[in-house]
Amino acid sequence: MNTKKIIKAVGFSLLAVVLLFALIVGGYVGYVAIQYYRIEDNLALTVDNSPTSCVQTDTQYTVVTYNLGFGAYSPEYSFFMDTGVMDDGTEVAGIYAKGMSKEDVQKNVNGQIGVVKNLEADFYLFQEVDEKADRSYKINMCESLRGNLAQYGSVYAENFHTANLFYPFNDPIGVTNAGIMTFSRYGVSGSVRRSFPVTSAFIDKLFDLDRCFSISYLPVGSGEVKLALINLHMSAYDKGGLIRAEQLKMLNGVLAEERAKGNYVVAGGDFNHCLIADNFDSDGEALSYFESRQKTPDWVKNSVLRQDEIAEGFKLVASMNEATCRGADIPYEKGVNYVTVIDGFIVSDNVEVISNATVDTQYAYSDHNPVKLCFKLK
Repeated sequence: MNTKKIIKAVGFSLLAVVLLFALIVGGYVGYVAIQYYRIEDNLALTVDNSPTSCVQTDTQYTVVTYNLGFGAYSPEYSFFMDTGVMDDGTEVAGIYAKGMSKEDVQKNVNGQIGVVKNLEADFYLFQEVDEKADRSYKINMCESLRGNLAQYGSVYAENFHTANLFYPFNDPIGVTNAGIMTFSRYGVSGSVRRSFPVTSAFIDKLFDLDRCFSISYLPVGSGEVKLALINLHMSAYDKGGLIRAEQLKMLNGVLAEERAKGNYVVAGGDFNHCLIADNFDSDGEALSYFESRQKTPDWVKNSVLRQDEIAEGFKLVASMNEATCRGADIPYEKGVNYVTVIDGFIVSDNVEVISNATVDTQYAYSDHNPVKLCFKLK
């Protein structure tokens, strides 16, 4: 065979390989796109095992918000989407997309349940709870929580559903079904899922959560007024904070609507905003309040939430006794990782705040600490 024929044969072979690769990639992208859908807004949610007793005015209650991080975040864990810069300029990035092992995820789930039960709250607001997901080795966190909080009613709202994601290539996410869960020691008459605005960018929306919040309605005494208990998880990895601004506008509208009905409102969760800026003269001071050997990461720089951005008649409640979230671009080491307060509450003016504090778990089982609020309905 002469040289020209050899070159021609090699060329055809390479072209065939390229076309085959393009066909596989195109087919996979098409499969992922077809699998994607947004969960409808104003979706009625199922209330499981609702107790019969009602909340009352002038009675002290406690509510805990805790992002469980799909059971993956041991202190040694770092997340592939998290990036950061050390004080000396060294750039760092997380590694894993899934939990490090099934045993490690189970250890974290068990540890979280132990923390939660010790807090003995009346209400729990959980985020990043996997129902069935490859990233948490199909450990059903919803079932574990229900089994260990059997005396509570519960509401589950899905906010993350994916096709089989082969990315990142070194640790593919796989299939995920996850959501937020609300637990109540008192009767819930109904609950609804509200869909937050999310990014419209094709690739980003396939990997981000289907962000939402749930509103669970609890009858107060024998009257028509209710406690609207809101569990929320706002966007992260939102460059410039543009999507979070849209989400805040929607949330403020709902808060105002509930207050106009005469309801009591307690909204809590993972805001993915720095919540303590009102205690400082500048955003920079708030963002650098806690000891760290890292520079302030981009994901929080443009996402500072202040009281004057909250709907009229509502109060932002955030604790400064301890940070609530650690950067996950490196394994956790106290005083090294960037930490700040992004978990907290917003309450209406007919709710009296008695105390609010972060529970320091040293990030033993999640990249978040729980936050506990004590309150009364006036």
